[in-house]
Amino acid sequence: MSKPIIEVQGLGKRYRIGASKERYLSLRDEIVKKLSPAWRRARAGQGEFWALKDVSFAVQPGEALGIIGRNGAGKSTLLKILSKITPPTEGRVVMRGRVASLLEVGTGFHPELTGRENIYLNGAILGMTRREIARKFDEIVAFAEIEEFLDTPVKRYSSGMYVRLAFAVAAHLDPEILLVDEVLAVGDAEFQKKCLGKMGDVAKGGRTVLFVSHNMGAISRLCSTCVWLDRGRVSALGLARHTIDRYLTAGCARDSGREGAPGACSPDGAVRLNALTVVDAQGVSRMAFPSDQPILVSLDIDVPRPSRDLCIGFDLSADDGTVVLRTYQNDQPEHSWPVVRVGRNRLVCTLPEGILNAGRYWISPRVGLHCRQWLLHVDHVASFQVVLAHGVSPLWSALDERSRPGVIAPVLKWAAVRPGTDGLADGPFSGYENASGLVPVPQVARDSIGEGR
Repeated sequence: MSKPIIEVQGLGKRYRIGASKERYLSLRDEIVKKLSPAWRRARAGQGEFWALKDVSFAVQPGEALGIIGRNGAGKSTLLKILSKITPPTEGRVVMRGRVASLLEVGTGFHPELTGRENIYLNGAILGMTRREIARKFDEIVAFAEIEEFLDTPVKRYSSGMYVRLAFAVAAHLDPEILLVDEVLAVGDAEFQKKCLGKMGDVAKGGRTVLFVSHNMGAISRLCSTCVWLDRGRVSALGLARHTIDRYLTAGCARDSGREGAPGACSPDGAVRLNALTVVDAQGVSRMAFPSDQPILVSLDIDVPRPSRDLCIGFDLSADDGTVVLRTYQNDQPEHSWPVVRVGRNRLVCTLPEGILNAGRYWISPRVGLHCRQWLLHVDHVASFQVVLAHGVSPLWSALDERSRPGVIAPVLKWAAVRPGTDGLADGPFSGYENASGLVPVPQVARDSIGEGR
């Protein structure tokens, strides 16, 4: 069996809390400072923070490994150590291959150089020859979609253009190991899909991918195995599907179906989410709901300055991270918008019965100014379970006692279409037929079906 392309053994990274910034000192100044009682007291008062502690795992060549965890779990720190941007405090890392990394917008780019020049610069940093870079050059530019700005200094690029070019360089210059952080979230949805497809091609081509993301759907589609980091330690390591399930379940269990006070607020502290509640039609908080009953999601939120452009809502996600829907309080006609006042507001959204499939769902609050700015964007604040119960047919549960394939499981209307009076299958349609008799076809349906087809 071949050796792992990446070996991480007992890795730890420690930071000192409260270290003060100071000017560079001479050797004499350093010796005097360290011998002084004041310095020793200040040193003793500084705390230590372990961003990573005793992290160990191995990655085989051609494997796609997902790295998941809450903010501050140590994911980005791990990739920076693997990229040799920062050294570990303890442990060791063995990398058996050329590494390309995309950790932050513009990493490895010189702002004064043009896009063309930065492609060659990045390729040289990766150890590519000029001939190798030239062979891939047109493919990189086409993928990044920056032909028009190729000879413009990258300091004038938008963040999206930065990411497109940086990813194109990292993915196309044939690294044995590709490290990608959540930086892809900067790009638009179409480009993110394009990047995920390219990373899939890279992995299928026998190269190794380490992918950090909060998008569990992307992790499950791209990665075969997954590492869950929790407070700097490995909490779980194994098949991506099983690890994601454990992470999502553990991360939200304390808020499931109960009223909580997340305390999430906008960067300026103006908009604040005080509580999010998931209840039934009687206002009772529950952890599980039958699918034949409505589910109410209540958001208690402080708003300092109500605006016509203010959108308050949430994402409803399935257990694998797939977004089922996004809803806002002003999706309805304007005359039906709920009133949002200065100060405390309670907004309630009703998820109708008879739609959701069995499974666990997650609520992620979203508040923003329409098409301008996110004010609050918090993932996985609460979760609830749905038990399939809305099918009244005796054959409803014949396929599966717990769920049906798909994210949703609506009961849709079906009927047989009766041909015309001449009895021929290709005659004009006169109506739908079910067990209750003939139901006339509405004119709009006749137009869409087509007479005589």
